[in-house]
Amino acid sequence: MAETLDQQDPQQAEPQAESQPDSLEAVRREKDALQDRLLRTAAEFDNYRKRVDRERRDLAEYTAADVMSEMLPIVDNLERALAAASETDPLRKGVELTLKQMLDMLRKRGVKPIEALGADFDPNVHQAVMHEESPEHREGEVIGELRKGYTINDRLLRPAMVKVTRTEANG
Repeated sequence: MAETLDQQDPQQAEPQAESQPDSLEAVRREKDALQDRLLRTAAEFDNYRKRVDRERRDLAEYTAADVMSEMLPIVDNLERALAAASETDPLRKGVELTLKQMLDMLRKRGVKPIEALGADFDPNVHQAVMHEESPEHREGEVIGELRKGYTINDRLLRPAMVKVTRTEANG
């Protein structure tokens, strides 16, 4: 009987030895799969966080641009009031201070006026509402500004309404 046990032990030991590496390999594969899943989930979450941050920033910029755009007619009216008021008008100083405050507030939030007079007409920032023949100006030059245009953080907030020259041949 001792002989039979000796003969069976090597046979039984061999399948156990083979099953341990298979079992170990299966655990390694499962660990690698879980680690891969973890890395993918972490990357997806990071992309989600970045997208939400970008959307939040875009919404804040859009909202700020909308509010700043609604303030521009107030600036226009204050500038018109100054143009119509005489130098001796007692309200002039108050209007000047209010306009300065408004322009300072807009500037702090990235709003800048578009310099239109003397520039070449650019449909990206100018809205031509009048044309005028003028031999002393070059073709397409902005010679009048009817309403100021503004940008906010290098994006167009409102185009400048302008008068542009044209030659007689194009008229």
